[in-house]
Amino acid sequence: MKTAQRENRPASARRTALEALRRVEYGDGYSNLVLDAALKRAGLSPADGALASALFYGVLERRITLDSYLQGLIKGKASPYLRDCLRLGLYQILYMDKVPDAAAVHETVELVKASKESRAAGLCNAVLRQAIRRKATLLPPEGDTPAAVGVRYACPTWLAQNLIGDYGLPAAEAFLADALNPPPVYIRANTLRTTADALLNTLVQQGIEAEAGSLPGSIRLREPGSLEGNPLYKQGLFHVQDLASQYCAALVDPRPGERVLDLCAAPGGKSFTLAQRMGDAGVLISCDIHPKRVGLIRQGAERLGITCLTACQNDAGIWNPALLEAGAAVPAPFDRVLCDVPCSGFGIIRRKPDVKYKEPDSLKGLPALQLTILENGSRYVKPGGRLVYSTCTLRRAENQKVCGRFLKAHPEFAAEAVPGMASACADDPPGFYTFMPHTHGSDGFFAAVFRRKA
Repeated sequence: MKTAQRENRPASARRTALEALRRVEYGDGYSNLVLDAALKRAGLSPADGALASALFYGVLERRITLDSYLQGLIKGKASPYLRDCLRLGLYQILYMDKVPDAAAVHETVELVKASKESRAAGLCNAVLRQAIRRKATLLPPEGDTPAAVGVRYACPTWLAQNLIGDYGLPAAEAFLADALNPPPVYIRANTLRTTADALLNTLVQQGIEAEAGSLPGSIRLREPGSLEGNPLYKQGLFHVQDLASQYCAALVDPRPGERVLDLCAAPGGKSFTLAQRMGDAGVLISCDIHPKRVGLIRQGAERLGITCLTACQNDAGIWNPALLEAGAAVPAPFDRVLCDVPCSGFGIIRRKPDVKYKEPDSLKGLPALQLTILENGSRYVKPGGRLVYSTCTLRRAENQKVCGRFLKAHPEFAAEAVPGMASACADDPPGFYTFMPHTHGSDGFFAAVFRRKA
């Protein structure tokens, strides 16, 4: 009884993880926001907070694999709450070596005992103890079918089929395997205030394990802790930005004094890198449709000391002639336009595992929306100017096919290859770039570069 009461207290790592998992599963928000709110409410110690986070993201990442195993362990029907508890317990048994099996069983059973479904505590105990006995035989299925690949890498069958069809089995498996690993943390040195070498040296002096990234100005961190609390962050010496996003800014390649438009900019990482590449000289208009996200762009620019950037609310899919007047004596088109469009987000499932549980039907309208934004963005580009389209997904339907339709309908644009930039896909035409973790060390990402004919 005492243990059950202890589990009801806010300072329970497992209960916090369980409640957050249930909120995400039943549609109550994005994983990172749900977990942050749950941790704040619980008031956990740093150690318990780390455990709750590991459990939350671990179960979320491996849910499909765990459910496959549970099908062979449960006799009869389990309620949604009991299944959620069993996922939590089974994850600890199979994937958390530092948690004793006995503790995983006991703490999970206590979660059930303390709930309205306390009668199921015996079933929970029996299933998890059976899992311990059969641990050596609980293995993912072999084979190359989308169903087998999906269970093996905790990916919905339809998404596994999509990735295999788009990129082939080896690349699909490499991407999905990487998605189950902790994502790398990259930052971008604010070259308006420091150099990458100086920042790297200071980070190392702070005891942070860091190394130079593959792009100039990029730095990879290992176990960096809370970056927002770091004095260097508060001084505006860097911002957090994955390598793929930094590649995208390199493809835009703005020059000092140019006019640049970032149509879908929030939370602002690409815009910040663009401003730094411009030497904070010129005009950079950074837009988003949501006022609060526009505020995030302004706050980030202020922290970094960027003055050439103007953040404004704007619908990327609708022509807005007022943008041509921004920062200009007379209306003028832009030298560079970036359309980082809304997408399915399947390239970043290692950071946001809940993304892979989207319903396929919810994605049907994305290509049309993306093409609308790309076509609208093209109207702002001056003759001879550059247009860049990008997504953080790996669905060809949202990437290469959208860009192919754009080129077919707009002969005034041509795809443009960028020297020194390589795609992960050999069949990408010049100017189209697919980025994958196993080839670029980045998130899954796509970008295409177009030049408006003079």
